Amino acid sequence: MTSRAERRAEELLREHGIETVPVPVDELADKLGAEVRYRTFDGDISGLLLRTDRGETVVGVHAKHARTRQRFTIAHELGHHVLHRGRPAIVEHLTRAARVNFRDGTSALATDKEEIEANQFAAGLLMPSAAVEDAFLEAAPRLGIDRSVAALAKRFDVSPQAMRFRLMNLALIDPT
Repeated sequence: MTSRAERRAEELLREHGIETVPVPVDELADKLGAEVRYRTFDGDISGLLLRTDRGETVVGVHAKHARTRQRFTIAHELGHHVLHRGRPAIVEHLTRAARVNFRDGTSALATDKEEIEANQFAAGLLMPSAAVEDAFLEAAPRLGIDRSVAALAKRFDVSPQAMRFRLMNLALIDPT
């Protein structure tokens, strides 16, 4: 069963005519009116979504993270942009109110409904179910599970860990 967040991600891909992988997540952010900025963050923050009351939307991405992590972070923050309102915040360098969502080490722990949805959205956006299923069913008989995971991760430009989770969530491989 596909989640609301995954369905919305796949609708977004259709709305913007994106049919190939890897999904050009930076371009999609631009189409959605979100400016992607790469910066170095303190602590375990990998990204953030900032929406000002003037209508500006910025996706901040940790510049020192691996490219696959950055892509997932952008997709995750776009999930917040599309699905969630955000939390009010006071940001030192802004003169007006803003709403912000952070992606950090706790985002993947599945403890907050909005974080779970943003992760589901990111997975559905970067690894659309039909494309993953087709690619896996074609690769697995030839390569086996581990090599298929690696090959699909490369093809979809995501981390092997993200691809393994996606294959488990699509019930294509066992969690063990």
